[in-house]
Amino acid sequence: MSLCRLAALALLCLSPAIAHAQAHKPAATRPLAREPIALATKLANWQLDHMDGAEHVSRVTTETKNPRAWEQAVFWIGVTALADAGNSPELRKAVLDMGRANQWLPARRPFHADDLVITQSYLWAAGHGAGPAAIGPTRKAFDYILAHRPRVTLAFYQPPSGYDDTECLKRWCWCDALFMAPPAMVELSRQTGDRRYRDYAMREYWATTDFLFDPAEHLFYRDSRFFERRDAQNRKQFWSRGNGWVFAGMARIIPLLEKGSADRVRMEALFREMAARLKELQKPDGYWSPSLLAPEDSPPESSGTGFYTYGIAWGIRAGLLDRKSYEPVARRGWAALTRAIQPDGRLGWVQQVSDRPEKVEPNDTQFYGVGAFLLAATQIAAL
Repeated sequence: MSLCRLAALALLCLSPAIAHAQAHKPAATRPLAREPIALATKLANWQLDHMDGAEHVSRVTTETKNPRAWEQAVFWIGVTALADAGNSPELRKAVLDMGRANQWLPARRPFHADDLVITQSYLWAAGHGAGPAAIGPTRKAFDYILAHRPRVTLAFYQPPSGYDDTECLKRWCWCDALFMAPPAMVELSRQTGDRRYRDYAMREYWATTDFLFDPAEHLFYRDSRFFERRDAQNRKQFWSRGNGWVFAGMARIIPLLEKGSADRVRMEALFREMAARLKELQKPDGYWSPSLLAPEDSPPESSGTGFYTYGIAWGIRAGLLDRKSYEPVARRGWAALTRAIQPDGRLGWVQQVSDRPEKVEPNDTQFYGVGAFLLAATQIAAL
């Protein structure tokens, strides 16, 4: 038998073993799947073409057109992740241009977590060409918080004067806040070596978790107003996007914490606990319903689904979630997200700004929903 035929036969015999080995490569070494990155880049470019107006948004708030406020800020977080995953100089430039136009400033309310989320993009920019100037105002903002630590209750009471005068908003009394501010504070500690920001963030994070987390359902109430709220079938109301904020926030915080530290061990356990419950609550169509315990007749909803898909895919890659059990969940979530892209290029089925489950329409879109999609795409591509 010729040497060539012997080599071919050996390769044929080895190919099942090679295929098995490749299928079980560590996630970090797997090549990126290009399709999710290409689709996310197309969606990001659609959104970048629609930044100046709000005609595409169904429910415009006082913050929608504010480039420093949370609605747009969450989109930019997705862009930073996509710029890294796709190695895109164009997206990197877009983030730097945004930050410079914003003068690297957070939004207007010094304590409100929603007004601090934009700083996550600034911190990314500091390491991607903007330099120390990008984090100067962020550090000043967080120094102010540390010097004037709020001592208010976490109980949510909205006074007659309006939402913005709700006292507990000076702390993280609503679960969305756990995505908005803590990742930035922990990252600032990583960049500066000053642990005060991290320590403050973790202390407040666990205070909010102890207050809003339901250990029986393994989910977060949006805020204390929902502790006793029940639907027509006497079910507790757990908002999909609200829990999505928390779950995605953990995926952003955990890698920044010291391995083996008490905070990281506790957060990893919380992440696994939520993931197990979310796995049970995913609908057959791949979406999670706006009210997590009320799936019947619920519409598609892409913002919560985007955050869950991102978090679960990240958890698999981080070794926190079993691939065999959770990869089908992530894949179904991603398939659902791709179906939410509308013929005109927008991401549809995004519940509009709210604090609770509401109806959703096919053409409903929002900056933050696109941000969640981009985050999900980067992790699905790396599975």
